[in-house]
Amino acid sequence: MTGNELVLVAGLDLMVGDPRWFPHPVRGMGQVIGWYDYGIRGLCRSPLALRLAGLILALGLPAAVYLVVWGMVAQAGAVADWLETAVTIALASTTLAGRDLWDHAQAVKKPLQRGDIADARLAVAKIVGRDVGQLSESEVVRATVETVAESTADGVISPLFFLVIGGPPLALAYKAVNTLDSMVGHRDERYVDFGWASARLDDVANWIPARVTALLFIAAAGLRTGSGDRIRNGWRVVWRDGGKHPSPNSGRPEAAMAGVLGVRLGGTNYYDGVANDRPILGDGRRELVVEDITLAAQLMALASVLGVMIGAGILWLE
Repeated sequence: MTGNELVLVAGLDLMVGDPRWFPHPVRGMGQVIGWYDYGIRGLCRSPLALRLAGLILALGLPAAVYLVVWGMVAQAGAVADWLETAVTIALASTTLAGRDLWDHAQAVKKPLQRGDIADARLAVAKIVGRDVGQLSESEVVRATVETVAESTADGVISPLFFLVIGGPPLALAYKAVNTLDSMVGHRDERYVDFGWASARLDDVANWIPARVTALLFIAAAGLRTGSGDRIRNGWRVVWRDGGKHPSPNSGRPEAAMAGVLGVRLGGTNYYDGVANDRPILGDGRRELVVEDITLAAQLMALASVLGVMIGAGILWLE
């Protein structure tokens, strides 16, 4: 993949995002995972058998995706160079979710601005797994800001990282890993054995990008606000709180966001009525407000631009 192609990929995501009519590869991956999950339950009963089946899925799906995408790009190149470029850009653009993330944040912000908490809860329910029926305005904002921070890593910086080092085949293989984690990488009774390998593989895949995302948030805050205090606070909170999160990766971008916004993230979330306490990230004492969504989305966009510039620069230097 070339630097020019990466810039075009980012531009395509910015313009069209993820049209619902488009047969997105991730939806296809989700169908395969669901089929395998359903089918394997009749064959594997013991925890060990489920772990082995989960390991086969965790390794097999990304490998299959890599080979299929590599073959598509190679076949296009055998026909014509321009077709290879077009296929590369089209496939690569499906790995980025920056535009979708921006749109989802705006969909939560707009009803909050007009005082419609019910619509805001419905909008935030589309991007979080927690119970939203009783969330206050501040809690809706917190859920949105946390999702923007975490999803900037999963949906933008991680795919960019893998596009730079391995093009669309590796980036879409990463999307398979990420989709596996979101669907089966849970610690509940159903997936604690079957999903263990998917969860661990996702941890490995996101280790570097999550930390790069935190750095980009801090840099973006400096560029957006010109405030040295925000930069220093971002560094301090990442260093102090980044490792408190149950995930080895999610805490870094969330801590960076908490630091640069000057707010507290984390706390008690409810899932199917069951309380789940998350460590507090950041020092802010004020209630989160709608403007925090605005700034978080702007920092996501600026961090994404910085990521594209760095990635394209690396490719141009090769």
